[in-house]
Amino acid sequence: MLENEIWGNSIQNWAISILIVVATIVVVKLMTLLSKRVLKPFTDGTKNQLDDILFYSLEPPVKFAIVLLGVWIAIHRLVYPDSFVKMVDNAYRILIVLDITWVFARLSGSLLQAYWGRRSDSRNNKMLPVVKRTILVVVWIIGLVMALSNIGVNISALLGTLGIGGIAFALAAQDTVKNIFGAFTLLTDKPFNIGDTIRFDSIEGTVIDIGIRSTRIMNSDKRVITIPNYKITDSAIVNISSEPMRRVALKLGLTYNTTAEKMKEALEILKGLPQKVENVSSRSSDVVAVFTEYSDSALGIMYVYHIEKQGNVLEVTSSMNTEILASFNQAGLEFAFPTQTVYIGKDEPA
Repeated sequence: MLENEIWGNSIQNWAISILIVVATIVVVKLMTLLSKRVLKPFTDGTKNQLDDILFYSLEPPVKFAIVLLGVWIAIHRLVYPDSFVKMVDNAYRILIVLDITWVFARLSGSLLQAYWGRRSDSRNNKMLPVVKRTILVVVWIIGLVMALSNIGVNISALLGTLGIGGIAFALAAQDTVKNIFGAFTLLTDKPFNIGDTIRFDSIEGTVIDIGIRSTRIMNSDKRVITIPNYKITDSAIVNISSEPMRRVALKLGLTYNTTAEKMKEALEILKGLPQKVENVSSRSSDVVAVFTEYSDSALGIMYVYHIEKQGNVLEVTSSMNTEILASFNQAGLEFAFPTQTVYIGKDEPA
């Protein structure tokens, strides 16, 4: 009889356990086919979104639970040392809690996506990614703590034991902690949203993602810049997208042979240009053209105009500069460039 046993179990028992595992896999495959052919078409055909969410949230964890059950039955049919049985039972307690946590993680993410993400007219939905990630992290941390507690691990004692190591870890991870708090600051204060164009320090670009650790910005060169959240919250942020209009201040210089009449003509030309260029505000309060100074090489003009929010800054600026050049050339106004005049006196004979 001993020759027909392997590790204390008969070949027949080993074969039955293997068949149980194979049958479990077959059941899971049949469930997958049933879900694909019957359940998913049914949930997609209903107007109620809740059944779609439940189907998405429950399908993978339920399959995993069936696999766990089949393997557990197959293992416990056989005879093992008590230490091995205890190890398997502890592993199963952890896996069961984590499987339930998986359900809650998928369910919370799906509900958030469905009922918050569908509010497309709200600016708050642009913060959905960071909220979703935060909830998932919290859910999995709670699940892990419950799993460890479920096998008898004293969480308080564990944290106490890791006290010194925790301090060292906290010092090493202080930037990560600052980034996480920075993410919450960006979420609560909402100085900008995903899709906004912002400027801080020497960086300007469009926000494409706000994460737990960092924020990603795409600049005008189409390069993605990843910035730690705490650096953004510690800086002065200019939300360009929230501006009703973009102010442009331009310094021009005319040659010194420009007469007073020509200078007045230049100022009138500049004040009338917003009516010729699309997406430039033509309100008198938004246009300033003044003769400001006598510089070393030019008669200085300060010209201020405002680009409306829907206008492309680069395209409108180019159009305005082209109109200035064409209008001044047509009026016979000459732009100045750095020059120097040297007066040479003739010495009188003694």
